[in-house]
Amino acid sequence: MLDITLIRENPEYVKQAMRLVGADPALVEQARDLDERWRDVLSEAEDLKALRNRESKKIGQMDDDEKRQALIEKMREVGSQIKELDSQAEELREDLDALMLRIPNIPHDQAPQGADESENVVRRDWGEKPEFGFEPKPHWELGEDLGILDFERGAKLSGSRFYVMRGDGSRLQRAMVNWMLDVHVNEHDYTEIYPPFVVKGECLVGTGNLPKFDENLYRDAEEDLWLIPTGEVPLTNLHRDEILQADELPKHYVAYTACFRREKMSAGKDVRGIKRGHQFDKVELMKYVEPDDSDEELVSLMDDAEEICRRLGLCYRIKEMCTGDLSFVACRKFDIEVWAAGCEEWLEVSSCSNFRDFQARRANLRYRPERDSSPEFLHTLNGSGLALPRMVIAIMENYQQEDGSIVVPEVLRSYMGGLERIEPQ
Repeated sequence: MLDITLIRENPEYVKQAMRLVGADPALVEQARDLDERWRDVLSEAEDLKALRNRESKKIGQMDDDEKRQALIEKMREVGSQIKELDSQAEELREDLDALMLRIPNIPHDQAPQGADESENVVRRDWGEKPEFGFEPKPHWELGEDLGILDFERGAKLSGSRFYVMRGDGSRLQRAMVNWMLDVHVNEHDYTEIYPPFVVKGECLVGTGNLPKFDENLYRDAEEDLWLIPTGEVPLTNLHRDEILQADELPKHYVAYTACFRREKMSAGKDVRGIKRGHQFDKVELMKYVEPDDSDEELVSLMDDAEEICRRLGLCYRIKEMCTGDLSFVACRKFDIEVWAAGCEEWLEVSSCSNFRDFQARRANLRYRPERDSSPEFLHTLNGSGLALPRMVIAIMENYQQEDGSIVVPEVLRSYMGGLERIEPQ
């Protein structure tokens, strides 16, 4: 959520920012209008309350019963006016708060300007694409031939965009999750969290998933509980409505979670294989930091995620999102994309984002710069470290052999009981 003071004092700046991210600048004027009306009604109500307080003191000091009764009646009318104004102010404030939740974040001044994903910028790459002396297969063929992916039974159990992993395929995914957690905890100094996979609706408001993306989320039919679309949601809300001390920052968290998305926005896309499903696993990285440190912390966050790709020997590239392709909540975002040789495409396995104080305002995440100072909003960052099953795809397709087997990357072998190669089950 943006600071309403910024909209009051510099509306043209915010309007220009909305144009850069493809949002309607009219939202800014609507917010200004509601804010002005709310403050006018609030001011009128406060003036009447002050009048009532002054006049009420006179009532007890009046000797003339007729005048006292007349003043009492007048104050009753004032009380009715105050009640009506308070009701108007509450309604206007609710409308303003709801509108502010629809306004996206302002892009970072270093984010490249562009209209859509075609203007994203590849900043750098690492490694070489693998070369084969045979025609590499896509993972959906490899997985079925090896008996480690079962699409038919996944659809039988849950419908389209679900699948079953089995045998060494399941072991590979579990090994990757455990290895990534160990790297981030033991070497990158993150604190591991195991959060609930269902959260209250207010948690999704805090991260910016609600109200904008409600159609892409799974919800409990009877309670205000939602299946998480990403581990970012519970990690961001761990300290919701808390005030931290500066010496508690930065906080770096890592969590494994299952994630659930209805994928309505991607209807008709990536229907083959396991690239885009309604349920998937992810290792998530989350940071709470002081505002002056967030740009530097984003660089560190990206390096932590990239390290996973490097150790697996996967060719990857870093792509920065232009203003027109930023997410609703991010001010700056970089995608890590790994090369998948079988389907011959770059697969996004992490989006590393700096949200500045946008989520903090929505989730009321604050800290005290000094022990006795007034609380201020901190900055939040997050990124996958990394996302499954696309990392499974990359390993399957890039480490495949001519006989259809898959070599297990050396760093994962101890997590798979010493297994060096996945062969037909």
